[in-house]
Amino acid sequence: MRREAAGVSYRLRRSPRARRLRLVLDGDGMPLVTLPARAPARLADDFVASRREWIGRQRTRFEAQRERHVARGPLGSGGSIELSGQSHRVEVCVLQPGRRTRVEHDDRLAPLIRVWLSPVDDRPLSSILEAWLRREARSAVHRRVAARAPQLGVSPAAVAIRDQRTRWGSASRTGRISFSWRLVLAPPAVLDYVVVHELAHLAVFGHSAAFWELVRSVSPETDRARRWLREHARELHWSLETADAMTSEA
Repeated sequence: MRREAAGVSYRLRRSPRARRLRLVLDGDGMPLVTLPARAPARLADDFVASRREWIGRQRTRFEAQRERHVARGPLGSGGSIELSGQSHRVEVCVLQPGRRTRVEHDDRLAPLIRVWLSPVDDRPLSSILEAWLRREARSAVHRRVAARAPQLGVSPAAVAIRDQRTRWGSASRTGRISFSWRLVLAPPAVLDYVVVHELAHLAVFGHSAAFWELVRSVSPETDRARRWLREHARELHWSLETADAMTSEA
């Protein structure tokens, strides 16, 4: 359902599982409010009105990220994707019959990701690249965990690489930590900050002042990395023609 509040057009969706109001910008930049099933619609109007400035900032950020994404061109030979915060041109080369698809990272002359494509491989290029990027992310994350865990005095029980849609990393009280594979697209300092953030939760759960003091003591780039993620979040999710939403909750 489409509604308007305080001069802001938005979409309203009811959910029987929602316990509180939730506001996101959806894939085309339109505000979307999820409302508990029995809550009156005026609550959504009031919520949108109270978040008007937030919506304006997110729309500005959304347009800037979309412009940068479009400028990279479509995914394919001659287009580009980010890796470690640097734009890499994508080159697709078809192999001779009988050869298996592989991906190479070649920075000898210029940042380049070369896909050697088997003629019998019918997977979309996005799937081929995602599989390779997940492996690169696993290697990069494990290296940072090995370097940072001793500094924080913790030892994770398990480290997983996933495609987390609403957060870049997570930590459980059982010592398990997980990370979005998309962090491998970001600058190394950003990946390092997220690794430190989740490892620090194994020592201090919650986001208290003590927690942030610990994170910043090990990762001096914390504030800059958090700002970078806010400014480039959608680009990471759009990297292989996918999208996600930035959120604000009541």
